[in-house]
Amino acid sequence: MMARLIMWMWLTMSLAQAGAPRSEPSFTPVLPLAPGQKLQLPMDFGAHPDFKTEWWYATGWLTTQDGKALGYQVTFFRSATQSDRANPSAFAPTQIIIGHAALSDVAEGKLLHEQRSARAGFGLAYAKVGNTDLKLDDWRMRRAADGSYAITLATREFSLALRLAPTQPVLLQGEGGYSRKGAKAQEASYYYSEPQLDTSGTITRKNGKPQVVTGTTWLDHEWSSQALAPEAAGWDWIGANLIDGGALMAFQIRSKSGDKIWSHATLRDASGKIMQYAPHQVDFTPLRHWRSPRTQVRYPVATRVRTGNTTWQVTPLQDDQELDARASTGALYWEGAVRIERDGVPAGRAYLEMTGYDVPIKL
Repeated sequence: MMARLIMWMWLTMSLAQAGAPRSEPSFTPVLPLAPGQKLQLPMDFGAHPDFKTEWWYATGWLTTQDGKALGYQVTFFRSATQSDRANPSAFAPTQIIIGHAALSDVAEGKLLHEQRSARAGFGLAYAKVGNTDLKLDDWRMRRAADGSYAITLATREFSLALRLAPTQPVLLQGEGGYSRKGAKAQEASYYYSEPQLDTSGTITRKNGKPQVVTGTTWLDHEWSSQALAPEAAGWDWIGANLIDGGALMAFQIRSKSGDKIWSHATLRDASGKIMQYAPHQVDFTPLRHWRSPRTQVRYPVATRVRTGNTTWQVTPLQDDQELDARASTGALYWEGAVRIERDGVPAGRAYLEMTGYDVPIKL
C-alpha cells in the first residue's frame, strides 16, 4: 500500500540527483472525486504515467497437492522520474519499472525473494495504458478480456506461473476509489482492490519439478503523486480474503513517536454490503514482536486490529518474512502471509505489510 509510494519517491529522487540539471516536471495531483464519481474501469486497470508513482500488488495463499500452505507476493512498481518527459530520446529514463517477488514457505524458515529494476523502453520493461500489461525482462503480469490475470516470472530460487480469476466485483477503496491517507486532501491515492481471486498454476523450485498449486489472491492497484504527512514514520496494512467470501482491508499510518496519524478500513461482507471505518474506528495493537537476525529490526508480527466493534487477531505463517529491498527501492519492510481470526474464530487468510520499523521515513 503506502510503502509503494515512499519507495518510489526514494528511487526517483536518487535518479534525479544523478542526472543533468533539468526543470522540475509536474505530476497530476490526486484530488477528491466529484459526488457520485468513481474510478473509470476498465481504463483504470492500466497505467497512469502522468502520476508520480503506481503499483500493482498481488499477495496470496497457495496450497500444493500434498496440502502444504505457501504465501506469495508479486509486485510491479512504475515511477515517473524527474527527467523531462518531453525529451524525445528513447533513452530518456522518464519511467522506471521495479519488480519484487517473494515466496513464504515454513520449510525454508525465511522469505525467499528477489528484486529487479529497469527504465521503461525498448519493449523490455513497461507498464501499458488502458489495461494491466506489465513487463520487466521475463517477469510479466497481464489482464485478459475476461478479467483474469496471468503472472509469469522466474527468480534464482523459484518460478511462478499463475492465473488469477475474479469471483466478485472490484472493490473501490475510500470514496469511489479516492483513498485518504492523512488529514490533508492531497495526502491520498486512487486505489482499488480485487479480493478473492481464484488462483491456480504452478510453482517450480530451483532444480525441481513444477508443483501444481491452488489458492486465493488479493490484488491492489494504487497510484498517486503526493507524499505522506511530514511526521509520518511508517504504516501497517492488511488485506484479508475471508472464509465466508468477504474481504477486509485496514491500515494505519504511524508518526515518528509511534502514535496513529491516520487509519481506515473497508469491509465487504459475504452479501456484498460495504462498510467503511473512519480513523477513530480503526486501531492496530501489537501482541507479539519478532527481531530480525539479519537487520536487528523489531516487528510486531502478531497484532490485534479493531474495526468498529469487531476485533481481528492476526498471526503469521512464519515470523521471518522480512523483505530487504534496499538494493532496488531503498526500503526494508516486513510483508508476509498471516492467518486472521474474527472475535476469536478463524476467519480467513491475509497478507500483512509493516514499514518504518527500522528508521523513520525520510523523503
